[in-house]
Amino acid sequence: MRRTTLGQRIVVGTALLLVLYPLVVTRPTWQNAVILMLMTAQLGVAWNILGGYAGQVSLGHAAFFGTGAYVSTLLSVRLGVSPWLGMLAGGLTASAFSAVVGWPCFRLRGHYFAMATIAVVEIVQAVVNGWETLGGAVGLYLPLSDEKGFAGFVFNRSKLPYHYIALALLAVTLLANWLVARSRTGYYLRAIKDEPDAARSLGVSLTRYKLYAIALSSFFAATGGTLYAQKELFIDPGSTLSTALSIKIALVAILGGVGTLFGPVLGAAVLTGIEETTRILFGGSGRGTDVVVYGALVVLIAVYKPAGLMGWIGEWWRRRQGSSTEAP
Repeated sequence: MRRTTLGQRIVVGTALLLVLYPLVVTRPTWQNAVILMLMTAQLGVAWNILGGYAGQVSLGHAAFFGTGAYVSTLLSVRLGVSPWLGMLAGGLTASAFSAVVGWPCFRLRGHYFAMATIAVVEIVQAVVNGWETLGGAVGLYLPLSDEKGFAGFVFNRSKLPYHYIALALLAVTLLANWLVARSRTGYYLRAIKDEPDAARSLGVSLTRYKLYAIALSSFFAATGGTLYAQKELFIDPGSTLSTALSIKIALVAILGGVGTLFGPVLGAAVLTGIEETTRILFGGSGRGTDVVVYGALVVLIAVYKPAGLMGWIGEWWRRRQGSSTEAP
């Protein structure tokens, strides 16, 4: 019989804990905190496909998140389309948009690419701010649907369904990440990240596979945008298309460990914990404290442990295993 590793037991235990959490912890404040953690983790895992495996550090993923939020909301408000279909439509629209944006941006490398993605999200935010059909700077409210429950994606009395939807969306995004990492495309993406010139010399089309990565990454980021819109029942450019949100999405993966499957999840747990703790302890007077704290964490990680928290945990575990092996 195949023995399970410690890592597998931790994953199964964490998954079980997340499934049971809202049934045990019934206080809405703490339920909402975990929902936010799951949503942030899902966005970090989505970003990881492009930034972790392909090595393209995007600081404009809020453009895709906002695309999903606005497309699903407009379809629901204007045409009465189911938010579930709107989620799919938003994801496909974001993928198409990312291909249009990625084609010229992928001609740039390193920090020039990151700067270009910041410009993209700023342009999108400015366009939406001035477009009355999209609600402009005022934003859009989602009316409470007559069709309650999962069919209408509206839950008035409990946060429980949002928890399980966010958990399911995270699980699907993790599965997609895992499949990509073990596919031929995943090997090509890592080759493009580590040795782009060598990959090109072997016949790998850098632009094509980068477009694959950004299309898949933006699709899942857009689905997260739909979930956010349905949970909050309100969207505006400041909450769905901000550069700060883009940076946060990237920081989750960078802190946890880029290119690792569960790094963004760990990073999201740490960052969300910091945000909620500072909000509870300091309230409005501590606004920005969370940014300072996790900004300092990222700097420390970048200087001392570039592989992120997952890299640090892996190094600690290898040392522990080595010391236990050497012991008499």
